[in-house]
Amino acid sequence: MDRLLKAARTSGSLNLSNRSLREVPVELYRSLDAVGEGEKWWEAVELQKLILAHNNIESLKEDLRNLPLLTVLNVSHNKLTDLPAAIGQLSMLKLLDVSFNSIVAIPEEIGSATSLVKFDCSSNHVKELPCSLGKCSDLSDLKASNNLITSLPEDLKNCSKLTKLDVEGNKLTALSENFFASWTLLTELNASKNLLSGMPENIGCLSRLIRLDLHQNRILSIPPSIMGCSSLVEFYMGNNALSILPEELGSLSRLGTLDVHSNQLNKYPVGACKLCLSVLDLSNNSLTGLPAELGNMTTLRKLLLTGNPLRTLRSSLVNGPPPALLRYLRSRLSEGEDSEATTPAKEEVVTMAARLSLTSKELSLEGMGLSVVPSEVWESGEIIKVNLSRNSIQELPIELSSCLALQRQR
Repeated sequence: MDRLLKAARTSGSLNLSNRSLREVPVELYRSLDAVGEGEKWWEAVELQKLILAHNNIESLKEDLRNLPLLTVLNVSHNKLTDLPAAIGQLSMLKLLDVSFNSIVAIPEEIGSATSLVKFDCSSNHVKELPCSLGKCSDLSDLKASNNLITSLPEDLKNCSKLTKLDVEGNKLTALSENFFASWTLLTELNASKNLLSGMPENIGCLSRLIRLDLHQNRILSIPPSIMGCSSLVEFYMGNNALSILPEELGSLSRLGTLDVHSNQLNKYPVGACKLCLSVLDLSNNSLTGLPAELGNMTTLRKLLLTGNPLRTLRSSLVNGPPPALLRYLRSRLSEGEDSEATTPAKEEVVTMAARLSLTSKELSLEGMGLSVVPSEVWESGEIIKVNLSRNSIQELPIELSSCLALQRQR
């Protein structure tokens, strides 16, 4: 331990994770005061990063205030039941992770940690978030999933820089319209597995939203303003109480995945047949038929229809590969409409697949008939896995060498 503390006084970083600690070493709270013989006290630095994850720590002392330059504090996967008020005196703190503990309440003092950018209190026993959290104006990533939260404090609307919010697995009954009016930078919202009965009418304010997950709630309808979510790529609404889908869904030109399984839908809107989807899950609904216009959705790679009383379609079509069903549906269109139902250009399909990789970071271009690797593979800079199998590519471009995160799949 002495060796680690000595190293921390040089680097400003200390990692004591997975050490079966029952309490925080007292020396840690007075890091600089413990400069030992032979150390140059004028070269010692204050602790800035402290990792105590995966231990058996039951409490943090108020002495935490003695670490004023701390920017990262990770005490996840411990046995904490509360947090000290001194957390609010860490004015430089940017990342706080207290997930997977037994914390019942977050202290109001956390609002004084105004530099906070990412806060994770998921998988605890928290019943409410403090109103003071709204004072953390730089907060961009808030994760409070798997708790007992029944409502979000109205003051959270002041966190206008929020880009990611995860409140999955709580007891939320509603989301305020005031939130969406100010959270215009939001790119990911996960409020699945709650008790929501509806969506705010101004959901369309979230024009930068890429991923929206509201599955396993009690939502009755999707407001027409959903068309304002023009950046949406993934939309999950399975296990709700939807009886209809709005025609306005067809305006979501970037949407690649639409999951509405296990609802009460009795038809799929013609307007939504304009979508360039890769995945459409309509399983376990009340569909008796499909619009012929669905046949024009030739970008579909995965179409799930099981669990519907589809009386007008043969089971071999319903359970078979999507292209066969889509061809059949196109054949039911009038001759004029059928002439417009052409297979999308290869470039369009590649572009759509690249959009879908935004959140999964995996890009599948299998069986596309490609002779060269498209530039989308390396231009995003975030893809970690690409599938180029079953193509006619003879050589890999030199640009791939710049993709440090890429794991090539053959």
